[in-house]
Amino acid sequence: MILRVAEKPVTEPVTKFGGQPVWLEEPAWPVHPRTRVPLVFIGQFRVPGDEIRLAYLFLDEDDRIMGTDPTSGEAVVLTQPRGRVPSFAVIGPPETQGRSLWRSGHDETVIPVEWLVDLEPLSPESDAEANSHAAWWRYTRHEGPEVDLPSGDEPEDFLGGTAVLPNGRAWGLEDGSWQFLCQFADRGENAEDPFFLNFGYGSGFVFISSDHREGRFLGDCG
Repeated sequence: MILRVAEKPVTEPVTKFGGQPVWLEEPAWPVHPRTRVPLVFIGQFRVPGDEIRLAYLFLDEDDRIMGTDPTSGEAVVLTQPRGRVPSFAVIGPPETQGRSLWRSGHDETVIPVEWLVDLEPLSPESDAEANSHAAWWRYTRHEGPEVDLPSGDEPEDFLGGTAVLPNGRAWGLEDGSWQFLCQFADRGENAEDPFFLNFGYGSGFVFISSDHREGRFLGDCG
């Protein structure tokens, strides 16, 4: 996934980070299950298939590592159209609207951002590296043959393929009913960073159900 600055507000059902959700049905902004504060809209991601379907990601920020518990209600993935709201998610009233993804300015101001995503195929070298890391983590989970620890860096920011989890497991999402959609690395609060996400020097992972009607998110520390 290659980030590209959106020159104007995005209104099409495309993959993007930040801005406002492009709802395919009625708005359904999630709120924190205890405080009822609206979650932060992180982005939307096209679900593969002939039908136009989006997975919308919302996270609680609150100065903590984000999204480590997939069923806490502090990390919510909604899908439209005809999606199922997860049982743990709390949806605010119809007029609910929270904050969007942001970055820090040079004067420490908070600046809303919106980034379009261009998809480019992995190079053969990167694809091989991704497969090597996936095979390594399968070995550490006793799910595959012994392999050597790869020497290269793990891939970041991609849609499709196989998730490369820093800790080797998608806790609670390994029963075969969840499909990997995309993963992306966290970013800091420096002005040079495109946006702020805190996964504890790790990555965030979006999964969808086999019928594409429900989603889950997992933040995994590096």
